[in-house]
Amino acid sequence: MTYATLDDLIARAGEAEIKQIADRDRDGEIDAGVIAEALEHADNLVNGYVGTKYSLPFVAVPDLVTTWAIDIARHRLHFQGPPEYVEEDYKRAIASLERVAKGLISLPVAGVETPASSSGTVMFSAPEEVFTAHGLRGWKCS
Repeated sequence: MTYATLDDLIARAGEAEIKQIADRDRDGEIDAGVIAEALEHADNLVNGYVGTKYSLPFVAVPDLVTTWAIDIARHRLHFQGPPEYVEEDYKRAIASLERVAKGLISLPVAGVETPASSSGTVMFSAPEEVFTAHGLRGWKCS
């Protein structure tokens, strides 16, 4: 399941813009593969941030996540340089995702537990030393 769809992109940017930036073979049609790659990129980026605090996949995708995925995919589609407003939307989406990863923003997700966080303490055990000064007494190094 992707966080955003072609219909979401069209609702946000309009069909004319999406056709202009996603018709790479210039046949007048939106290229499905181009859209799929941009949406997959957005999903992967979102997962990288929210996966630090939430178990994935979501049962129901929060609207905020869909909005961020749209902004990221749209930015990706403008591969020859996005307009300033697209760049600003992308930067806001990334900043929001960073806040989620830091725990400063919580997502309205019911029934999802956050992964256990580390306290910063590392605990380990090891077997007794095999080569000790006492055990090697009498041996010479050459």
